[in-house]
Order: sequence, then structure tokens, then C-alpha cells
Amino acid sequence: MRSSSVIKYILFAIFAVFIIAGIKVSEIYLRAYSPNIFTPGKKPYYLYIPTGSEIEDVFALIYKANLVKHKNSFEWVAERKNYKNHINPGRYKIHNRMSNNQLINILRAGIQEPVKLVINNIHSIDELAISVSRQLEPDKNQILTLLHDELYLASLGFNKYSILGLFIPNTYEFWWNTSAKGFMERMKKEYEKFWNYERTYKAKRINLDKNEVITLASIIEYETSKPEEYRRIAGVYINRLNQGIKLQADPTVKYALGNMGIKRVLTKHTTIDSPYNTYKYFGLPPGPICLPSIKTIDAVLDYEKHDFLYFCAKEDFSGYHNFARTLEQHNKNARLYQRALNRRRIMH
Repeated sequence: MRSSSVIKYILFAIFAVFIIAGIKVSEIYLRAYSPNIFTPGKKPYYLYIPTGSEIEDVFALIYKANLVKHKNSFEWVAERKNYKNHINPGRYKIHNRMSNNQLINILRAGIQEPVKLVINNIHSIDELAISVSRQLEPDKNQILTLLHDELYLASLGFNKYSILGLFIPNTYEFWWNTSAKGFMERMKKEYEKFWNYERTYKAKRINLDKNEVITLASIIEYETSKPEEYRRIAGVYINRLNQGIKLQADPTVKYALGNMGIKRVLTKHTTIDSPYNTYKYFGLPPGPICLPSIKTIDAVLDYEKHDFLYFCAKEDFSGYHNFARTLEQHNKNARLYQRALNRRRIMH
């Protein structure tokens, strides 16, 4: 009897150990693998972890967004996975009902969700810096410092006038924590990719370099809102360049004056002494006055061949233009438009 009691005791002890072990395993499993991350509105949430963050900073960001239900279990998993020594900055997509283990694994491995950075409708390097800083981690001053650094610009093959042309309007995938210099280097690669053999050949064929093509396209962007006119207007300017006639492009005068909102360019405006004033100086300005679209750039490269030398906005304010081969015909068109402006009392 005594030996059987001992056996029963041993079996009971072993059973108790298994029960306790099972409870512990269950507890660990629940801590690590049960849903503990709940996003606002059950929609994906984007967590931005700045460069240089420490674990306390990451916890603060997560808790401020009210993503974690049980903080103790979340921090327990983070500690077990040594997350404090594997913090990666970036933009992370968090799904509703993730487990602690899933979230820590994503953050620890640096599995980011890329940013679709949009570059378009930009009129100056200041606007560019502001736009990029709203989409990536670097602030506008970090980007502007590079854009104003003439030695750095020269290393990229640009100067303070031409640098705007580096940025080809498009949508690009970036890691959010890309540095300012990393952003510039990527844009240089995209620029080189854009200027493939075909486009480079076309530019040489029309005797314009890449900066001149983009500069002319930027003027055309301001001349018309009608894409179907891009190639024809490009042809007018190419004809004037080839014949040594001043471009006399109103958008360049507005740019020189620092006021693109002027509705009527007057003679007094055309006297401003600026390299951008194409009423005063022959040829193209030293750089683009905005970021032209790819469609406009290609319109310059494939400009319409004709013998028009002039164009003027139509008097019906349709946004289209009257084109002329002679100054006499152009002056007639211009008077029609000027009278229309007068009738609407548009004087400046």
C-alpha cells in the first residue's frame, strides 16, 4: 500500500506539472499571438517612426494612437524579442486585430510600407521642398539646404537656375525615412532614366539641350491650358529661336516680376531687367519657370512644324489661341483680344 501511495503521489505531481506548464504555455501563447492591436475604425493605420527613435518613443507613438489594448503583454513580447536593439525608422502599415507578435515582427524587421510620393504642379524650389517634406521625413530646410548648395548642385550637373528641371513630374515610391540627400540622388537617377536615348536624340535634333527643352516646356505650361495646343505653341517658339527673334513670352515676364497672377502684361512690365525677361533678352531664360508635365516636354521634342511666328489668346476667352504668320495679322488678333479685355475691365 505504501508503494502504491508513492506511485499515486508521483503521478499526481507529474500531472500537476503538466497542468501548470499547460497554463504557462497558454498564457504565453495568448500574450504573443492573440489579437491585441486595434486600429481606429478598424481601418489600416500608418505608424511613422522617426530616425533616432528609442523604444520609449515607439511605445509613446503607439499608445498615443490607442492601438494597444493590453500594454503589459505588448511590452512583454517586445522585451522577449529584444526589440529595443532592433528599432528601424520608417512608415509601417498596421492592420486591425494584429497580435503583439505580428506587430513587433514587422517593426523589428523594418518591413515598411512605401510612400507614393507625388511631384507635380510645382513652381519653385521652395514649393518643391514644402511638398516633399509633407510626404517624406526630411523637413523643408534640409531639402532647401541642398537646393541652395551650388557645389552640390554642380556635382549633379545643375546650377541654381536649372535645378528645378531635375524633378520630372510623376509618382515615385520612396521609403518615408529617406534622407534629403537620398531623395536628391534618387531624383537624379529618375532624371537620367527619363532622358533615355530617344528623348536625348530628339533634343539634339532640334538643337536644344535638356535644360532648354524643359525650360521651353515650362513656358508652354503657362501659355495654354489646352494640351492640344502644346505642339503648335512649341513650334512657334522654335521658329522664333531659329530665326533669332525674341520669344516675348508673357509668362517669363510674370515670373521675373514674381507675380504669375498678372492677367494683362503691359509695356511697363516688359522693361524689367531680368534674365527671365524674354522681351528684353534673346533666347530662352536660364532655367524653367515651373515643373512642366511629361506631356509638355514631349510636345517640345515633337513640336509641330509650321511657319507661325505669333500667337495670341482668342477674344472669346475659350483658352485657345489665334496663330499668325505675319506681324500684321498678329496685331489684328492682339487688338481683338485687347478690346475683349477692356470690355471686361481687365486692366492689369
